[in-house]
Formats: sequence, structure tokens, C-alpha cells
Amino acid sequence: MKTKREQLASGRAPSRLPGRDHSGAAKAGELAELRVRLAEAKETLRAIRTGEVDAVVTAGKEGLRVFTLEGAGHAYRLLIESMNEGALTLTTDKLIVYANQCFAKMVRCPLGQVMGSSFRRFLSAEDRATLRSLFKRAGHSGSKIQVQLHASDGSQMAVQISIRRTAKDGINRATIGMVVTDLTEARRTEELLRALTHRVVQVQVDERGRVALELHDDITQLLCAILFRSQVLADTLSVRDGPSKREAMQLRELAGKAAEEVERISRNLRPSVLGQLGLVAVMHATSTEFADRTGVSVKQACVELTARLPADIELALYRILQEALRNVQKHARARHVTVQLATQDDLVLLTIKDDGIGFDSDHFSARRKRRGGLGLLGMRERATCVGGTLTIKSGRRAGTEIEVRIPLAPRATAVGRSR
Repeated sequence: MKTKREQLASGRAPSRLPGRDHSGAAKAGELAELRVRLAEAKETLRAIRTGEVDAVVTAGKEGLRVFTLEGAGHAYRLLIESMNEGALTLTTDKLIVYANQCFAKMVRCPLGQVMGSSFRRFLSAEDRATLRSLFKRAGHSGSKIQVQLHASDGSQMAVQISIRRTAKDGINRATIGMVVTDLTEARRTEELLRALTHRVVQVQVDERGRVALELHDDITQLLCAILFRSQVLADTLSVRDGPSKREAMQLRELAGKAAEEVERISRNLRPSVLGQLGLVAVMHATSTEFADRTGVSVKQACVELTARLPADIELALYRILQEALRNVQKHARARHVTVQLATQDDLVLLTIKDDGIGFDSDHFSARRKRRGGLGLLGMRERATCVGGTLTIKSGRRAGTEIEVRIPLAPRATAVGRSR
């Protein structure tokens, strides 16, 4: 905080006002006194503007009254102290010249020991370097960063720091304003939400398995029975019953197609072959089936893994591929799709790229939120549930690329073959 020289500018009320009944000498004296007072007022205003005055004393009917410049910010200081966030003012060399009680509680240190100390003492070496580069880039519009705040008792707290550079006035060296927000509750809520999402995905997997089993065991058997009975009916009809025989044969064909479609849906809902043959084989079969059904060319570049991935990772990657191909069929208008599976530095990478019409990701996300679309969100959540990330790159008439990166255990590595 800057040290001011306290100067008092006295405001004096004139004992007499010039009037028509005054003598010329009296008028001249009073006019001179007014000039002096005017000069004093101008000097007082100049001193206030330059920061040389701490207080102004005026004389009035109620006696002397003192107006302090610091008093003008009293309500503002009360607001800062009542905040549930830490507030600080720093010099350019990161010395704390002001901090509120909330920040002192965050770092578990008396306020008197906080002010005058270096803000760097509450950060790790890595966060200091990050913050140093941020200070250099921070302008008057402000910047934000998330770091770990190190308290004096050794505990740590996840916080978000909002930085704003203030203008220099030549006297006060404090040029950086900072607000520190505790992220503990936000992180806890985020973890709970992630756990809930994981549970929802798991319930969805179980429900899909139940539906697939019922489709396979019940509906498929009924369709097979219809197929058999229609064949028997067609065989019993003679050539003279031509129209009826043809109708029975068409019924048999429709029942056969329905049985195949139900089998395909059941297989997609519960890919039992995933547990039997592994991820690469299922991805190959899924891509081939998609190409045959839609006419879209699919190029596959999937490395063989020397060890099986965890079941949840294999299922997540398979479901992401399914949803991505479904989006290509519904929206992309693509002619070619490339599917790549590889490993790199203990990561498994899945990339799905098409040459379709693409989309503006910002406008598309806003529109899908209004309509309740969950395709891209579902893929992201599946990647997050297994500790991975999913990024989408797209542009109008520039195609779409989806990249999934999931941490891979060292035991699961890749060899040079691809299929």
C-alpha cells in the first residue's frame, strides 16, 4: 500500500461578503481574500488528483469536518472483506500489499503475515513458472488459471486464480489485482457427476445386454418358427395355387430378413464376439458390415495388440466406433471413412475420419443442446469413464475427425501388423 503524506486543506467561510455599501478599500480587500481562497482550492484539487492529499478539512455550521480519501472506499472494502473468495493486490514483483481475511483463511496464515510476503510462497515451483508466464501475457482484460494453493500448515487446495492488471499511478506500486476461488466443492461435485455418469453407462450396458438376450432368445425364435411354417405352407400348395404359393414364399423371405435384422440388432446391443475375439476383430467386422450396408468405403488401419485391453476400454472404444459410424450414415454424406487403432507411449489411440460435409462445431453444439442430442456427448462420456479424452475436429465441407486417447497399461502393446 502506498504511503501518503497527510495534508489538510482548510476550507474557510468568508466573514463578510462584498456588498454595495462597502467602501472601495473593503471591496479590494475582500476581493484579494477571495482570490487567495480560489488559489487554495485549485491547489487542493491538484493535490487530490496527484495523490498528495489524504484528507480535506472544511469549516461549516457544524464545525470542522474531515473527509478522507480512504473513507470513500469504505463500502467497497466492506464488500471485499465479506466475499467468499480471496482478494489480493500485488506489486509487479509479486509482493502482497493487500489481502482479505478469506485468502488468509485459505492459506491458514494470519493476515498480518500474509501482507508484505511474496505470493510465490503459496505455490509449487511448477505453478510459479506457469503463473510467471501468465503474468507476462495478462492484460487489462484479465486471465484465469487453476493451480494448487499451498497453505502454511502443508495442506493444499485446488483454486482458480483470476488475474487483472491495473494501471500504474506513479506512486502506488500495486499493479496486479487477483481473485482466488476455492475449487474444492466444484471438484467434488465434478467427481460425483463423473461417478454418476459412469454408473448410468454401466446400467445402460446391463440393460442392453438384457434386451439383446430377450431379442435373441424370444423374438428370433418366433421369427424362425414363422419362417419354418411359411416354408411348410409354401410346400403344401400346388402349382394350381400359384398366387397363394407366391405369397407364402414372400412371407418366408420377409421372415428371414426380419430374423437377420433382429440378430444384427442383438449382436450390436451385446457384442459377445467382443469378449471372444477381441477389439480388433470386432472393429473389422463392424466396419465391414457398415460398408456393405451403406455403400460407404471404410479403410481400416488397426494394429494387432499383443495383449487384451481391459473389458471396459474395449467396450468403450467399440461403442464410440458404433456411434461415429452411425453419425456418418445419418449426417456426414461421406464417401470414405478411415478407422485407425494404434498405441503410442502407453496410450491407445482410436481415430475415425470421414470426407463428409462436416459442421461448424460451435453452432452444432448449441443446436444439439437445444434439441437434446446426446450422440457426441455420449461418446465423450464413454471416453471419460475409462480415463480418456475425445476431441472432435470439423469444419464445413472439410470432413470430421474424431480422436480418442485412453491411457493404456504397459502390458498391452502393439506390433507392426495392421489389418
